[in-house]
Amino acid sequence: MLETSTMKYTIDKQEKYSLLRLHEEKLDSSVAPSLKSELITLHAEGIRNIILDLAEVKYTDSSGLSALLVGNRILQEDGGVFVLASLSDHTMKLIKISQLDSVLNIVPTIEEAVDSVFMHEIEKDMKDETN
Repeated sequence: MLETSTMKYTIDKQEKYSLLRLHEEKLDSSVAPSLKSELITLHAEGIRNIILDLAEVKYTDSSGLSALLVGNRILQEDGGVFVLASLSDHTMKLIKISQLDSVLNIVPTIEEAVDSVFMHEIEKDMKDETN
């Protein structure tokens, strides 16, 4: 397990995507800045598709949402995909209340997140071929 001064997480780098598992109960102002900088770092290293596993996160606040939106924006700008998986009811409610469920890519399981990444890559490859 990796640990920044404020965030516990593991990362599994695959060919098409990286799976970042957050080992935190709260995605709040004590964790969000570390998550944001980790997402920016991964993107800077050339990773275009990130799956964020939030299975252990029970509570999210606005700073946590902000970190998720940053991840979403930087990857989309680069033609990649940012997929959130295994959200708690609390986190899902917050996303819906904030009307971000149409903006963020949310799936119930890691398996579906991986499928989503591969679908995105196939669609992108097809677009590249037609251009």
